[in-house]
Amino acid sequence: MGIFDKVKKIWSQDMAIDLGTANTLVVLKGQGVVLNEPSVVAIVDNSVGKKTVLAVGDEAKTMLGRTPGNISAIRPLRDGVIADFIVTEEMIKHFIKKVHKGRTFANPRILICVPTGSTPVERKAIQDSALAAGARRVQLIEEPIAAAIGAGLPISEATGSMVVDIGGGTSEIAVMSLGGLVYSKSLRVAGDAMDNALINYMRKEYNLMIGDSTAEKIKKEIGTAIPSNNNTYPVKGRDLRSGTPKEVNITEEDTAEALNDILKEMVNGIKDALENTPPELSADLVDMGLTLTGGGALLKNIDKRFSKETGLPVHIADDPLSCVAIGTGKALDQEEIFNAMLSEY
Repeated sequence: MGIFDKVKKIWSQDMAIDLGTANTLVVLKGQGVVLNEPSVVAIVDNSVGKKTVLAVGDEAKTMLGRTPGNISAIRPLRDGVIADFIVTEEMIKHFIKKVHKGRTFANPRILICVPTGSTPVERKAIQDSALAAGARRVQLIEEPIAAAIGAGLPISEATGSMVVDIGGGTSEIAVMSLGGLVYSKSLRVAGDAMDNALINYMRKEYNLMIGDSTAEKIKKEIGTAIPSNNNTYPVKGRDLRSGTPKEVNITEEDTAEALNDILKEMVNGIKDALENTPPELSADLVDMGLTLTGGGALLKNIDKRFSKETGLPVHIADDPLSCVAIGTGKALDQEEIFNAMLSEY
């Protein structure tokens, strides 16, 4: 290795990225999570049709739904996969620079987690985006495997482990044993679908038009899978009849009703996984239960609802929001243990 390569290696630390539909988390080797920002990019369209990046992450998220005509705040990932290749590349470039404090020749090795349901074409797009953004080498890891590693499940052992990772765009359901996926399914219903369900419910029941960020607030503040009290929450929006601003109070029961169909779909996905699991591993799951990770695991009483409908013990991981990123970081740190679980395209 030449002196320049050695210096470059010191300057550009290896990174693990949880490239999520809602948030992107970055882990630096040996340092833990160093960045957690929304997967949002604000783009300016100038007069000749050339697009330039105005803001990325936190700054861009504040612009969602509030931009003038020539500026658009977009989320380049939909359902966990790339919807806009060029913007995703810009976003990854921005995060690499930010983490490496703007150093010009940072070209780290990057490990990115991908949904199990993503196609080889989608995986190659993610890899190409990261390479174009300046990565030296890009490897991929399946999202539920990363979630299980982050939650501390014994996936390398000959026992069954089950994880349900509810992100922004996808819910990943997987049963693992001996370091591999025995069964996995990617549902395109997760946090974003919950927000849309709340928007539709408010329109239908209250004639109130609300935006994505208001729906997200409702979900966090009063959203529940099983109503347990009579709390109310004030929601501001636009009255569909008069077109003027209006405020209404909603209850936990409202949110449970709004989210019911989404949660039913998730429960059916879990039941499918259990039906397709070999009997020996099913026996392990009766004791081990299933572990919930991802932002959706923070929905109030979701563990109780899943437990009630599947008959399994349900645990919520210690830090559900960072679980996938932490697991991806561990796989990067302990390459010799997890190497068989990593892939390149």
